[in-house]
Amino acid sequence: MTLVTAGVVVLDCAEPEKLAAFYMELLEAEETVTTVNRIEIRAAEGTRMEFRLDANMTPPSWPRAEASFQVHLDFRVSDLDEAERRVVGLGGRALETNDAGTPYEERGYADPAGHSFTLRRDGSTAPEQL
Repeated sequence: MTLVTAGVVVLDCAEPEKLAAFYMELLEAEETVTTVNRIEIRAAEGTRMEFRLDANMTPPSWPRAEASFQVHLDFRVSDLDEAERRVVGLGGRALETNDAGTPYEERGYADPAGHSFTLRRDGSTAPEQL
């Protein structure tokens, strides 16, 4: 019997409906649970995320030091340029855009509520980090 099972990533935000809509489009996910303070979504491959109402939430300031990382998400994509267009079209913004030709093949973004995430090309040729 498994003691701990896979959980769900929960992001605090002032507008759960807006943030859930952003990630539903980005991940091609569907809404699975809605309560007064939370919305849960699930993508076809099983990624689960929840967006919890917190009217006093302060967005992260990464890459600045003050209130920098509160959470960080990584998503694998097959086409960085296409994924970037989708993120920006949905209201996200670039934080750092490493040249896709570098060994790391990743780019940093913020969702509409300010949470940072990385798009990393699937099958990256970057050296493994220990």
